[in-house]
This record gives sequence, C-alpha cells and structure tokens, in this order.
Amino acid sequence: MTIRTTRTTVTFKHPFSLQGADGPLPAGDYQVLTDEELIDGLSFLAYRRVATLIFPLAARPNSPGMLTIDPQDLARRARAGARSLVKALVTSIVRSRPFR
Repeated sequence: MTIRTTRTTVTFKHPFSLQGADGPLPAGDYQVLTDEELIDGLSFLAYRRVATLIFPLAARPNSPGMLTIDPQDLARRARAGARSLVKALVTSIVRSRPFR
C-alpha cells in the first residue's frame, strides 16, 4: 500500500474551535498533515484520504499536541476566518475614505 503525505501551513489570526478538540485552540500557525493511500486496481492513479492531522508549529502553554481532525471542519473554520479578515479590511477602508 502506497501512502503519500501532504504538509500545509494554516494561520489562524483568532482562537478557533475544531471538532475533536477539548476547547478553543489558540491563534497561530498550524501544520496540517494529510495522509492518502493509493487505490489499487484502477487504470488511473487515485488516492483516498485516510487521515488529517493538525498541530501547532510553536509550542505554547495550553496548546494541544497533534489532533486528528475532520478536513471539512478545518476548511469551514479557515473560510470563516478569511471572511472575518475581509470584513474587517473592508470596514477599515470604508471608514477611512471620506464620502463625496
């Protein structure tokens, strides 16, 4: 069985929650590891996700160790964080521009 691992860094600007965590996780940089196994017997290469793990890049008090997570939950949290950042930027721009 062939396994491939993809490593990605995700930055959260605010504390966030994920299913499987014992509470909110602190803001910061996290490494996400995704393990996928090759599906045998096909006429083309295809992989199936078998695990997604997240862990903080910097050691902090109250930081969890490595957690097994739902990748869809992580994607939802990342999108929510990006929307919050865009909303804050737009609000800042609107407030700094005088109306004519």
